[in-house]
Amino acid sequence: MTVNGRNRHRALVVGGSTGIGRGVADAWADTGLDVMVLSRSEPVGAGADRLRWVATDLTDPAQVTESLTAAVDEPLHAVCYSAVHYGDGRALFKDSTEAEWRRQIDVNLHGLWLTLSQALPALRRADSPGVFLGISSEVVYNAGPGRSGYAASKAAAAALLDSLAQEETAEASGTEALSIVQALPAGMVDTPGIRRRRPQGFDYSTYMGPASFAPLARELAATGGAGLHGAHLVVDDAGAWYPAREKMPRSQSRKVSSRTAS
Repeated sequence: MTVNGRNRHRALVVGGSTGIGRGVADAWADTGLDVMVLSRSEPVGAGADRLRWVATDLTDPAQVTESLTAAVDEPLHAVCYSAVHYGDGRALFKDSTEAEWRRQIDVNLHGLWLTLSQALPALRRADSPGVFLGISSEVVYNAGPGRSGYAASKAAAAALLDSLAQEETAEASGTEALSIVQALPAGMVDTPGIRRRRPQGFDYSTYMGPASFAPLARELAATGGAGLHGAHLVVDDAGAWYPAREKMPRSQSRKVSSRTAS
């Protein structure tokens, strides 16, 4: 995309209509990036007019491939994968369905693989090293009851990005390396997906907001992730971040005795 005769740097956010992905998309738009969002629902509210939206259902591989092909027709400077399927509610393994498991794998893991397969070449074509941001979860470190499918799919996604981070070095790739960074919230985040799982009148005052990820997103856009390649970063409600290895994220696991909607 060209603005005032100059090429405008482009970004892609998969799962960027709401939640953490929307916080990243808005922050990247703030920095002047031309941001495309792939998601099922259309971005709405303040700032939505700055985002280019392509309707995409991550459980439809053909549609995902078509959307990604359009998204990578020009070089990309920043990509974020934030799409997630938690499930209808926490449930013991014996109460979980194969359909829900398949949806978690499709969205949390296979969608990430498809995005990486298309986005990494586009990031390498940029005029400076690009950055790939994967939104992770404390469940990667704190598997617990009632979250088996979510924990397994998110842990696999984290391992996929860790493996790629070891491949994406100047020594391994033989080219100027791009950066791969993972980030997760320090606590629960107030998002539409979470609100669908909470009872009416629930108090969200202690929850983080998606905008907490804006400072990190702006830093990654400005630096291309320099110095943060391979990092797992915990983001707090004030927008500060620290390596997960320095302080393990707090577990959100709790006892589950039967299928619930939380």
